Amino acid sequence: MKNYIKIERARHNLTQGDLAEKVGVSRQTINSIETKKYIPSTVLALKIAKVFNMTLDALFELENDD
Repeated sequence: MKNYIKIERARHNLTQGDLAEKVGVSRQTINSIETKKYIPSTVLALKIAKVFNMTLDALFELENDD
């Protein structure tokens, strides 16, 4: 699943640690999501989207192999 978290973090001047703190996970979890090693739960995805004031489908995108 493709995501635009890294781009949105940069636009909002947030580090991985900043975002992790806002949504209640570790910095490593954010890194794993950004690098497509981990697909977040629906609840976590919604929390991340809320931080950026975005919809899920604007922040996450299914790829052909999903």
